[in-house]
Amino acid sequence: MEQMNHTPVEFKSDDFVLIQENVRIPDKKFETKPTTFFKDALKRFVKNKSSVVAAFILAILILLAIIVPMVSTKNITFVSSQEKFLAPKLFEAGTGFWDGTRSFKHIVYDPENGVPALSDKYSVDTIKASLVKLKVYDEPEQIDSRSQYGTGGAIVVETDSEVAGHDIFMTSKSTTFTATGNYMVEIIFSGDTSIVDEDGEDIEALPEEIGDEMGEEGEIPGEETTPEDEEADANAKLGVYRVSLKYGPSDEERIIIRDYGTNYGRIKFDISKALQEAGLDTVNGSIVFDVKSADGARQFILVEKVLLTADSNVANAEDLAEISFDDATHMINIADKNVKGYWACSGRKGIHDSTVYYCDYTIDTYMLVYGNADLVTYSKAELQDMIDKGWCTYDHTVGPESFVRLSDECPIDEVVSQKVLGVTKKLSSIEARGWNYRKMGYKEMPKFLLGTDASGKDLLKRSFAGLRTSLLLGIATAAFCFIFGLLWGSISGYFGGNVDLIMERFCEILGGVPWIVIMTLCILHFGNSFGVFLLALCMTGWMGTAARTRTQFYRFKGREYVLASRTLGAKDFRLILKHILPNSMGTIITSSVLMIPSVIFSEATLAYLNLGLQGKEAFGVMMAGNQSYLGIYPNLVIFPAIIIALMMISFNLFGNGLRDAFNPSLKGSD
Repeated sequence: MEQMNHTPVEFKSDDFVLIQENVRIPDKKFETKPTTFFKDALKRFVKNKSSVVAAFILAILILLAIIVPMVSTKNITFVSSQEKFLAPKLFEAGTGFWDGTRSFKHIVYDPENGVPALSDKYSVDTIKASLVKLKVYDEPEQIDSRSQYGTGGAIVVETDSEVAGHDIFMTSKSTTFTATGNYMVEIIFSGDTSIVDEDGEDIEALPEEIGDEMGEEGEIPGEETTPEDEEADANAKLGVYRVSLKYGPSDEERIIIRDYGTNYGRIKFDISKALQEAGLDTVNGSIVFDVKSADGARQFILVEKVLLTADSNVANAEDLAEISFDDATHMINIADKNVKGYWACSGRKGIHDSTVYYCDYTIDTYMLVYGNADLVTYSKAELQDMIDKGWCTYDHTVGPESFVRLSDECPIDEVVSQKVLGVTKKLSSIEARGWNYRKMGYKEMPKFLLGTDASGKDLLKRSFAGLRTSLLLGIATAAFCFIFGLLWGSISGYFGGNVDLIMERFCEILGGVPWIVIMTLCILHFGNSFGVFLLALCMTGWMGTAARTRTQFYRFKGREYVLASRTLGAKDFRLILKHILPNSMGTIITSSVLMIPSVIFSEATLAYLNLGLQGKEAFGVMMAGNQSYLGIYPNLVIFPAIIIALMMISFNLFGNGLRDAFNPSLKGSD
């Protein structure tokens, strides 16, 4: 191999010239102020307007979660059935917005009292005092269901296809009839006003379309039906019936008023004449309807009225009025089977074409619960207790006018009447009128900004109390998972090799078990308390942070600045904390911040699976309990949903802002 000749190069001092030898170069003052990593991150975060707004919203929600449960005196600890489903209220009733009223449409109207048909626990006076608006429909409706506010209609008496059908509809108590009492029975069937002569011969039949209509509708109201019932109802038709006066256990001991037939009309029959023809002077019997059964089909009759009359000098003439009924709806609604006017049925009994009025109304829910329309009875002991507390004075020897109210805590406004014992003239009790809210322990009529739920608990206080618990659970879980995941991922990503291999295999095994299984097992074995929830959430929650940290360490640990620091003698601990970790924080912090709303959603998910947090007010448990009322009382779900939506959006925007703020590549940028 030929060797190359190298000619040495010679340098002379004249070859080098100092170009700034005679120029003075002074130190220049920095144009920007010195800053730290976190100050620079804060500067960039503030410039992100959406993140600042999100942080402001989060701060407000967190403050409300702390302050509202502490300041509010409203109930969230016990069930108050009187105060359930109160509407949200901020303004006075009648303003039309956020005023504590609820509006209802197409509600049964009580024409006798002139009010909507509400629960029996409210008196008519209370309902009238609470009504803000009432509109009664001009035309009534015909319904095929029982209503205590209905009138008229026809009783539907139906056989069962598997039952013989004898004595299917009869008076519940026997009545005495005599051959000299001139007893008359008149039966009017639905849809026909034709007259039948006294021999029972029909003049006009019931129109067929009535039977067709009932056959199509099928179900006889007031009864529970099975698929077999519905199939049989589809074939139901007007039946073959008879009417008789039964006065003994055997079938021979009866007088036939109307023999088996299918023609319907008005039957008018003289029972006394029938007794004379049968050679009977006196019988103790019942009016009975029989309807024949048919295989595979149910048969029914429609009875509008049954009227029994007798001479005025007959001893039981007034009893006949109790047996008679000229309002089928009223008769069918009689609940007490021991009353004389009740008619028993061995088949199925319902109503057809009952006349009911409907209305739309708006009612002040607060006046309904806390108003003063009802008279309340107070015993002598209760009144004396109020007097001893200095709330009022009363002298029963003077009477109700002696009552003087001395304190706002006294539930009585005025005494209406008093009851004294006859001999001793001592006070027994008083009837008084006063605002119910005082009797319930309030000094003034309360307002619930978001209303109350099915338990009568304040929705506002309960929402923020639940949010406080959920936030505490989320922050505690996120803090543990962030710290532990950061340590685990740092060690695994920095050292690599066998250390990383062993740690990753452990994570894969633990991560292979579904989170919901771990949570369920913890709850079933240790209960669903706050500590158990925290433990179950932390068992696998740290692995996401650990994986992201490990990835970031693999990304940055081979960079030049890390190698330079290692060359200069930096230890592993310094390299991790000073050089690698700060450059990884942007991505890690974003994921950790979003862990908080994720924990809140996890708690809510478990609540819908009946595994919710117990022992504390929890957001998920509250929403799971209220979701069944979404269609009727939407505020019970909408308001908490708005809060949790704001939390989720705000945490998302806040996390994005932190990611950009802690991104070292943006350091010093505007």
